[in-house]
Amino acid sequence: MRRPIVVVGSVNLDLVATSLRVPAAGETITGQDFATFSGGKGANQAVGVARLGHPVSMIAKVGNDAFGTQLKHALRDAGVDVRAVATAKGSSGVALINIGADGQNSIVVVPGANGQMRPSDVRKNAPLLQRAGMILAQLEIPLEALEALGAFAQRHKIPFMLDPAPARVLPASLLECVTWITPNESETRILCGLDADEPVTPSTAARCAELLLARGPQNVIIKMGAQGAFLATATGDRQMSKAFPMTAVDTTAAGDAFNAGFAVSLLEGKNALEAARYAAAVAAISVTRKGAQASMPSAREVKAFLQAAAKS
Repeated sequence: MRRPIVVVGSVNLDLVATSLRVPAAGETITGQDFATFSGGKGANQAVGVARLGHPVSMIAKVGNDAFGTQLKHALRDAGVDVRAVATAKGSSGVALINIGADGQNSIVVVPGANGQMRPSDVRKNAPLLQRAGMILAQLEIPLEALEALGAFAQRHKIPFMLDPAPARVLPASLLECVTWITPNESETRILCGLDADEPVTPSTAARCAELLLARGPQNVIIKMGAQGAFLATATGDRQMSKAFPMTAVDTTAAGDAFNAGFAVSLLEGKNALEAARYAAAVAAISVTRKGAQASMPSAREVKAFLQAAAKS
């Protein structure tokens, strides 16, 4: 029996406005469309794993509002075990997302119930976590809960994948518990002290990966969009994994799709480079669709995509 992936993280309702471009600071523009989607980086990754056919449970909190009921039902309908998704007093998490015609986006997240995650929630769900083949987490819940989670994973020798988004300075005590850290380009700039407009090239990624490894994580994968991903592993591998060229409709949750695919592939016994290629295919399909969880592909779709790519 396959050990489940357990995702500990955020559950949000995404309020998505589409316009010709993302507005500049202080600018008001007229939008073209509006829709709501179930989101939250944690929930997105959980749904991504479920769509790929791997058993997955989620530890999270939603509010006792109408959004909370809707969000929990969406997770359950996608195949995620939601028995550890608790209801907290107050509002559910919300993300305000603007998407331009080029697929790029800007996002403001209001934590709501996600901000009520505590170390006690890790202790409460210890039996579920102990059964995990891998634990996935992000930075949309309080740091104290993540530190408790990292210590738990390290103590029980469970692989721990941390998506450092939204990026912030992280304590060494947490980084030393991480099996895989998976920043994108903007998060890499923040974590490694680069200028905000400095491009993250393969050579820059190689340098930043070494900086991150020196802080404690066992392995690093830097997600670089259309450039691909740079892998730096505990076994000494240092290489780029190519992306698949796609015309993006909506890049929201592409990184979450990647993490879901990467985790599933690793647990199926693939090596890091093979897992990164699989993850790139999952992310490539996701950017051709609108929405976060709605964009996550099935295992069958990814298999067909990779077969077609191999023939081209």
